[in-house]
Amino acid sequence: MASVVTQQKRPLSCAVQSHELTTSAACHNAPAGVVVVTGGPGSGKSVIALSLLGELSRQGRTVLHATGSRSFTQTLRKVAGKGSTRTQALFKYFNSFMDADRNGIEVLISDEAHRIRETSANRYTPNKIRERARPQIEELLDAARVPVFLLDEHQVVRPGELGTVADIRAAAALRGINVRQVDLTAEYRAGGSATYITWVLRLLGLAPGGPLTWEDEPSYAISIAESPEELEATLRADLKAGRTARITAGFCWPWSDPNPDGGLVHDVRIGNWTKPWNVKGNRAIGDAPPSALWATNPGGFEQVGCIYTAQGFEYASNGVILGPDLVWRGDGFVSRRSENRDPDFRSAARVSDEDFDRLVRNVYKVLLTRGMERTVLYSTDVETRAKLRELVNPG
Repeated sequence: MASVVTQQKRPLSCAVQSHELTTSAACHNAPAGVVVVTGGPGSGKSVIALSLLGELSRQGRTVLHATGSRSFTQTLRKVAGKGSTRTQALFKYFNSFMDADRNGIEVLISDEAHRIRETSANRYTPNKIRERARPQIEELLDAARVPVFLLDEHQVVRPGELGTVADIRAAAALRGINVRQVDLTAEYRAGGSATYITWVLRLLGLAPGGPLTWEDEPSYAISIAESPEELEATLRADLKAGRTARITAGFCWPWSDPNPDGGLVHDVRIGNWTKPWNVKGNRAIGDAPPSALWATNPGGFEQVGCIYTAQGFEYASNGVILGPDLVWRGDGFVSRRSENRDPDFRSAARVSDEDFDRLVRNVYKVLLTRGMERTVLYSTDVETRAKLRELVNPG
């Protein structure tokens, strides 16, 4: 799907010549610059990123791939690395470049760049490095002669994430660096259905025009479950038929540490139906995989995934539980902050009600766009379920 930023050992700056990047994107003898690739879920951003990484590595370029997601990066190390420590070392985190040399590598590919943080410093950062910490976006721009950013602005889901095209352009402008932007419009997830992506955006009020009715397409289907038991049964049948399937939910239930006996707590409770969240840490608990492998390890089906383990991944059958933090009232969705349990949203001083409303809609947008063949949707709210039934396959 993707071609390379450069060909042969020539200057590395490039402009992408088509939204698919299926042919060479090299701009030979051009000055160094920034490449920004935007696209919605399933538009091929990560495929492009990995294709660039592979091709540039084969050319002998110094190139690294970085994300802000532990789950995504660890999965790439496991799957793409295949036991090769050299290959695994190509996959970094955004906060790996705090002390990097300026233009120390030729190309840095920042995938899922909507997850760029305000700063790379955290509680584990040594004081001598923390004192000279800069905005993370500046660190990424300075680390390579040609920084490449791939992002979807509707996937910003946490306070402090500021990877937008405007942010990148502003930081690049301060350095006098040219930015070349490509907007991907093709759809490779959701059975290739651009209609489904539009349906999700308009349903959640992230695109104008109000909600659309949905009629199943040959390549993609939606169903509304009347209970979490029905949702699970539908997905389990798909799983038994050989499809990949996962259940995710909004962060509307507590997320407990394991029981003293090591078992996971069934925190997600809806009536008599209960499930644990995905594992918190890096170690498996019984048959439950570590959090970073929830989306790809078969044992992940028995836990409910959250935004932080689902983002960046896809599976054939996508079960989504809309929690009480986003309900349909009147002519649209209304966010209810008091129903959300995400600790990142606790502080009203740090996250305004307006920002919470935007972020929680983005969360559900990400969850609703993980499926490759179907979405099974359940809302804990009666009025919301009634509206969804009205909108989905009404005939």
